[in-house]
Amino acid sequence: MNPNVRKLFDLHRLNAYKRSAPLILVNGLAEQSESWFANRTFWSRHFDVKVPELLVYDGDSLHKRIDAGGEITVDYLTDRLSDYLDEYVQRPPYNLVASSLGGQVILTYATRHPEKVARLALICPSGLFGDENLPMMEGVRRSQYDTLVKSVFHRAHFASDTLIAVIERKFQDRRWKKGVLRTLRGTVGHSVAPLLHSVAPPTLMIWGANDRVISNVPGSIRAADQVLRVRQVVIPKCGHAPQIEKSRLVNQLVLRFFRDKLKTIPPALDPARFLAQQEQRGRFRVPQKSR
Repeated sequence: MNPNVRKLFDLHRLNAYKRSAPLILVNGLAEQSESWFANRTFWSRHFDVKVPELLVYDGDSLHKRIDAGGEITVDYLTDRLSDYLDEYVQRPPYNLVASSLGGQVILTYATRHPEKVARLALICPSGLFGDENLPMMEGVRRSQYDTLVKSVFHRAHFASDTLIAVIERKFQDRRWKKGVLRTLRGTVGHSVAPLLHSVAPPTLMIWGANDRVISNVPGSIRAADQVLRVRQVVIPKCGHAPQIEKSRLVNQLVLRFFRDKLKTIPPALDPARFLAQQEQRGRFRVPQKSR
């Protein structure tokens, strides 16, 4: 055999080669896969990053479902995630990161397939407690795209005119807009609260202290405590998209958690501190039952 060919098939070398563990990113309702632009490159240095396109609003798969009379629900999106992982990744256990609605999808997947999940990281997940404020719905219906974009961020400069223009162009496409509205119809009001006590993998919850989409962040934090092995952080001066607004911090938090090195939570990120501050301000107090 040619020496170069022998080197290519050297079993010792092949056995020494180790692929990085898979890291799966699932975006939320208002975002697309591009929303991971500030995270994907960093995490790719440590993991084999995959981004399944579950919510392509003008995509053939979504519209085949719609045209057949089917609903775009969390269960449907979870099935799509499961099919993607089984077909194209095939290397469980998986590390999964998701934002907003995507958090509901990976929580549902983790309760259905706990043996296939290593760890979870959820960024401002919806559906844990209370309702969501959905300026996206009104923004689409009334063509108020600046309101839609600005509601996501705490700092105004992230809602640039360029980003608003991009979103506006997307929604001028009738097929895209139909996909969004049907997804809204099928997912708004869905709750994963009954699943929380059944989530087995270690789970990181990242919240924005100034989230205007999650209607009750303190209530969601308390609900998340039902997860058996949960770590929670609250990022000050941050809205519904910490992976963009506070990308460096989020990148490090997720990396350290997935490597089991997030042993302590910095005081500034401590959810107990955040809850105490909310109580002092008289916000989100639970009414006491009259005796």
